[in-house]
Amino acid sequence: MNRINYPLIDFDEAWRCISTLISPLPPILQPLTDLLGHVLAEEVIAPEDIPSYPTAAMDGYAIIAADSAPYRHIIAEQTAGRSQPVRVEIGTAVRIMTGAPLPLGADAVIRVEESEEKDSMVRFFSAVSAGENIRPVGQDLAAGVVVLPLGEVLGPAEIGLLASIGCTNVRVYPRPRVAVMATGSELVPPEEIPIHGKIRDSNSYILLAAVAAAGGRPIHLGIIPDSISAQRAAILDGISCADMVLVSGGVSMGTHDFVKPLLNELGDLHFGQVAIKPGKPFTFATVNNVPVFGLPGFPVSSFVVVENFIRPALRVMAGHRRLWRPTCTARLRHTIQHAPDRTEFQRAVVIEQDHIYWAETTGIQVSSRLQSLVGANALLRIPAGVADLSAGAEVTALLIDQPEVI
Repeated sequence: MNRINYPLIDFDEAWRCISTLISPLPPILQPLTDLLGHVLAEEVIAPEDIPSYPTAAMDGYAIIAADSAPYRHIIAEQTAGRSQPVRVEIGTAVRIMTGAPLPLGADAVIRVEESEEKDSMVRFFSAVSAGENIRPVGQDLAAGVVVLPLGEVLGPAEIGLLASIGCTNVRVYPRPRVAVMATGSELVPPEEIPIHGKIRDSNSYILLAAVAAAGGRPIHLGIIPDSISAQRAAILDGISCADMVLVSGGVSMGTHDFVKPLLNELGDLHFGQVAIKPGKPFTFATVNNVPVFGLPGFPVSSFVVVENFIRPALRVMAGHRRLWRPTCTARLRHTIQHAPDRTEFQRAVVIEQDHIYWAETTGIQVSSRLQSLVGANALLRIPAGVADLSAGAEVTALLIDQPEVI
């Protein structure tokens, strides 16, 4: 197949290219039971006041606040879910439970702890003001107000709020379906003992987990051998069933690296190299308007690319407004080596001590060493043009264990 030497672009240019071609997926209507984590695609307006009638805010007695009678006759009991046609007048009270409708005539509730009841009579040890211990009409929500804005991420509280106003179906952005495949005739499934020359596939499982962690719906297409026809069929299968396709491996310039030429044949290949380490062969194409990302074969390289490009792209497709994890400025605990030709992301542990963030890398940083990711809570971004850094030098740390903030 014809091979092209793709220009090496920088990090920012790569993201600009992706962001111009990625957009939120068309909204869908979802029921209350399947809303967790989704992003609202519409504004939700309160159709009614909540509460729609005044209710008791605690257990006690519904009374007229201005009544000075030393004893009150208990004329009824009002419980939540039950309303009686009674009216409170001077010298009377209604025993009432939290959440019960306030009876006619009453304008306050006095707590049961401030009372003494005997033989259907009650006396109180303190006074209350009109409106005290009552939830007035519309206290929680007023009809016509915006309950939840467009773009709100739906958690347990938001879903409960929707239920409280009778909103049983809302329009949300769907979770992107992401087809994941690993290419390479050297790969075998994790449960298989590899013979000489073979290795277990770990990339698929990193990518499947990363997609799920980002809120996507992973689809495992399995291991695809180094065959042009097999990889072409797998890519076409991926774009037919998913909103995004991730292809691991086969994106370098070897004689059996077919992904770039195939993407160039099947669709529009937008870039084929990015000046980052690890992850230089990172490739982006669109095939039938479906974004397809070619990821390096080394697992750490794939992870770095996912954190910096795939995860924010998935969040765009899912309707999120916040795309980027937080960063901090950290001081190095030790010297690190860095070749200045590319922006490098080193795996590290960052901790805060006395209001200072300190960073220590996770050991050998070669892109095949998955152990360098275990326990890491940060990627140290060391810009191009910078050489080795000494202990105490300041670096930017991307905090990969924190939710997106911007």
